Amino acid sequence: MIVIGGGATGLGVALDAASRGFKTLLLEQSDFAKGTSSRSTKLVHGGVRYLAQGDVKLVYEALYERGLLLQNAPHLVNIQSFVIPNYSWWNEMLYGVGLTVYDLMAGRYRFNKTRLLSGKKVTNLLSNIQPNGLKGGVQYFDGQFDDARLALNLAQTCAEQGGVLLNYVQVVQLLKDSSGKVAGVKAKDLESGQEYLLKAKTVVNATGVFVNEVLQMNAPTQQPLVRPSQGVHVVLDSTFLPGENALMIPKTPDGRVLFAVPWHNHLLVGTTDTPLDKNSLEPQALDQEIDFILETAGKYLVRKPTRADVLSVFAGLRPLAAPTKNTNSTKEISRSHKLLVAPSGLITITGGKWTTYRRMAQDTVDKAMEVGTLPQKACVTSSLKIHGHATGKAASGHLSIYGSDKSLIQDMMAERPELAAPLHERFPNTAAEVVWATKNEMARTIEDVLARRMRILFLDARAAIDMAPKTARLMAEELGQDAAWERQQVQDFTSLASNYLLEPYTPAEAMTAPAMSYKTN
Repeated sequence: MIVIGGGATGLGVALDAASRGFKTLLLEQSDFAKGTSSRSTKLVHGGVRYLAQGDVKLVYEALYERGLLLQNAPHLVNIQSFVIPNYSWWNEMLYGVGLTVYDLMAGRYRFNKTRLLSGKKVTNLLSNIQPNGLKGGVQYFDGQFDDARLALNLAQTCAEQGGVLLNYVQVVQLLKDSSGKVAGVKAKDLESGQEYLLKAKTVVNATGVFVNEVLQMNAPTQQPLVRPSQGVHVVLDSTFLPGENALMIPKTPDGRVLFAVPWHNHLLVGTTDTPLDKNSLEPQALDQEIDFILETAGKYLVRKPTRADVLSVFAGLRPLAAPTKNTNSTKEISRSHKLLVAPSGLITITGGKWTTYRRMAQDTVDKAMEVGTLPQKACVTSSLKIHGHATGKAASGHLSIYGSDKSLIQDMMAERPELAAPLHERFPNTAAEVVWATKNEMARTIEDVLARRMRILFLDARAAIDMAPKTARLMAEELGQDAAWERQQVQDFTSLASNYLLEPYTPAEAMTAPAMSYKTN
């Protein structure tokens, strides 16, 4: 089986196939989770608003998958407390009842019990919340995770199951046999320029917002299957919402939901839901989206965030299943996943959400066995532990996201003390993590390391730019690259990272950073 796409869906499909014993190859044109899958609200959840919309089946499915994720990847998924402040008695009753039903639907996978709060308790849990007119609140519990790190761990788990995964290899053509059936792909290694003809019994299109492009490789007249919707997040200092509790605003002025969630000692606030007509690997946040988030959050916080407080802003495109009627409302576009088999045998999986990636993969491989006349093998991923699976001591400190790999990184620092040097004064991340990502996690660029292996670009874009020269030097030593490669990497990353800032950052500041060497004397 060849899987096209290295986001949550493609990685899930590849892992499911490999764990059933099928020969599996995954091809990703950029880096794993480069697109949508690294740009979520970092929630593993059933979807409170989907329950309000009456999509009970989706919520049941997501709550079950949420429980499995906590069970199989406890080093990445944690139980997060959410508080809904209520400024009317009616809302307190409404949300209290609704979230109690949400708990009951989770069954044995319920995290904790929803409870009603007094106004005083709400202000204790959310110290910066607006107290004027506050009647009380509701506390409920959902999941929170690091999306890009989970994607990487899925890739590692797939490799451990015998799968092969390649980043920076782009599918440029579908191969067909004499009967018109898809029989493989033509792919190009974007680093070397070399092209390969790769044959397979089944090919899965799991390219997220890019599924239409692959469908049109198969049939140029194919109608679009997905409609992209842009979600924007801003990242603030954690002092805007001190403590461990997240804020959930259940109804914004446009009828959507806004979250303010603690994440890696920062505060992630979002998201928007703006329908778009074009795709991009680096979508740009619109000024009105940023202003909407800041203004809405400011209505609920005593200390109101401004554009000057934003440390990083990022946008992601959701691959929503295209509507069958003319609508510009993303609320009317299904969040459920869609599985399509073309007459040529090309299998396309799209839609869905991070939380349900495993079930999407199971459905896809079940269909692939049928389409490709493969031997029938049962899905095993519901109980398969994800790479890094660890509890207890491994789950403390900033290295906890590495799970069981944490001790290996610590061993590296013990052997090479110079690698224990922090990359930046505002972050605990060390040079050892750059070396680890390059040697063991297929990082090929500064962006791979600072955006997805570590999450610095998404947390503080200026700090990421500051780290770029050190990161390039460490990577160059591991990859055998020269000074010209380092300079080009720093230049490319600085240009990219400037799009995550609301105010310009002069590239020369990064290029003239003091030289440092991590080689031993």
